[in-house]
Amino acid sequence: MHYIHRVLALALKYAVLDGRLSRNPAAGVPLPRATARPKVFLTHAQVQQLADECGEYATPIYVLGYIGLRWGEVAALRVRDVDLMRRRRHIEQAMAEVKGRAELGTPKDHERRSVPIPEFLLTDLEKAIAARGHRPDDLLFPAPEGGFLRNGNFRKRVFDAAAKRAGIVGVTPHGLRHTAASLAVQAGASVLAVCRMLGHSSPKVTLEVYAKLFDDDLDTLASRLHTATITSDADQVRTNRRVIMLPERAASGRDAV
Repeated sequence: MHYIHRVLALALKYAVLDGRLSRNPAAGVPLPRATARPKVFLTHAQVQQLADECGEYATPIYVLGYIGLRWGEVAALRVRDVDLMRRRRHIEQAMAEVKGRAELGTPKDHERRSVPIPEFLLTDLEKAIAARGHRPDDLLFPAPEGGFLRNGNFRKRVFDAAAKRAGIVGVTPHGLRHTAASLAVQAGASVLAVCRMLGHSSPKVTLEVYAKLFDDDLDTLASRLHTATITSDADQVRTNRRVIMLPERAASGRDAV
């Protein structure tokens, strides 16, 4: 319902701008509270197990689970988009399926970005590039028959059965973005860093989607502050003591005798 209202409101907004309507009747309409689907956050071990079960498609699984790309962004990646020297992936385009046809466009919210590549992925990406003959315009992860790797086909042929074998329920290829966000936060990433990695339009969006992850991070922050305070107090006690130089002590001893 929320999506339908958003599309209608946007259409009516342009009708107002075009002078066909005096006001947008969809603006300010109260909507029932949206119920989001529960997010699935995998552990490092589960990502590895899922990747192993996906066989030759292990590398795209790691890309989804650790870099947090959208499915359409992974499908549109080309050899030239991967900078192994700087450990960066450049997200310039995304594939979208429109009426059964694959079409290229800009990423969602038009957020072209550069995202970091974990070092453990470099070797696998280098192999994927070599498999494409280092041709810069070739798709990095093409479909077996050539062309874009479609989400629906990938799930039917590979992903769903692999997830079942791994004992993982409720996860989708696109949903691995949630795992990437979770693992990044666990590694100490800030809201802004996660926002930039995922290509959100603003940190506000990141907080709205992943507020619970950062709530848990606040507990970790409180523990770290507590530990830092104890360490600081201990250092202060050590540094505030008067230091007696050895010659002074020796002189004091002779005077006492």
